[in-house]
Amino acid sequence: MDRLFLGVSALIWLPYGLYCFLTPGFLTEAAGVTAVSTTGTIELRAMYGGLQVAIGALAGAALVRASLVRPALLTIAFLGAGLFTARLAAALLGGEFSSYTAMALLLEILCVAIPAWLLNAAEPAPA
Repeated sequence: MDRLFLGVSALIWLPYGLYCFLTPGFLTEAAGVTAVSTTGTIELRAMYGGLQVAIGALAGAALVRASLVRPALLTIAFLGAGLFTARLAAALLGGEFSSYTAMALLLEILCVAIPAWLLNAAEPAPA
């Protein structure tokens, strides 16, 4: 089950990050996020491109190296928790839940719940 989750994670995060890096203007229509300067475009490429590529690459690396499975699951869970918490708080503060926000929240909560479940299931029973 770990491998399935990590494989799906790699297939979601890596291509989306690459696309956002190569085409940051896509985020204008999809998420209402627009860069108004070169620095803004760099930021979009780093956060929506580089960070998401890194998450997908970590998931992919864990598919080929068993010693990375637990660290990858923990990392994805923590990153998902941070994204979910901040996005939910921001949506509540802003009073708006777009379809993009709703889909992102769903992805992020799954990136918390599934690794937490997998890590818990892998823990040995207490003596």
